[in-house]
Amino acid sequence: MLKMAFERQLCGSSGKMTLHVNIDVNKGDFVVIMGESGAGKSTLLRTLAGLEDAYGSIIFEDTAWLEGTKKLAVQQRNVGFVFQDYALFDNMSVKENLLFVNPDNEFAQTLLEMMEIAQISHRNVRQLSGGQKQRVALARALMRRPKLLLMDEPLSALDPRMRRKLTGQIKMLHERFEMTTLMVSHDVNEAKEMATRLWFVENGQVAEYPLSVLDTLYKEE
Repeated sequence: MLKMAFERQLCGSSGKMTLHVNIDVNKGDFVVIMGESGAGKSTLLRTLAGLEDAYGSIIFEDTAWLEGTKKLAVQQRNVGFVFQDYALFDNMSVKENLLFVNPDNEFAQTLLEMMEIAQISHRNVRQLSGGQKQRVALARALMRRPKLLLMDEPLSALDPRMRRKLTGQIKMLHERFEMTTLMVSHDVNEAKEMATRLWFVENGQVAEYPLSVLDTLYKEE
């Protein structure tokens, strides 16, 4: 289980505000986080990953990741992070990006095949399409064999066909590797397809809503 009770000052779309997070996540949950730009969604993920400072408590499976202002180092958290802009090493090939995280060649090959990119494993990532880069980014995040997967709008830059394809792959990987996943998204269909829980962040406040609210608050895209 993941237990979060922390706060962090940030500058949002309407000026300075405080991100308040006091919520628990169960093992195996797939949480989709929605809300307006600048509400604090990305900061929430980055704080969980240890990339941002905060004050309070984060406990993951009985290990304290944050106590007061003292935080566990990024490298000591069993977290995979898929960034919105891919954040790949563009001086490396597809496979080298994976092996940089974990030198397990067999596991890297397994992920490449699962993501249907084994045939381009030798290519430099600068030569790839957006959809291919996103699959590389996801495979690289999984090389850590993370118990917690964080994704910040991972499909936002893709065309509708590729978004549908990767939505299915992400859901399959979440279940196969028995991960707990938190994903920021603005896409209603993604939320409907993948979420087991739905959070909205508004002006730094995190609230949970039933999945049925997607049908009443948003029109089908």
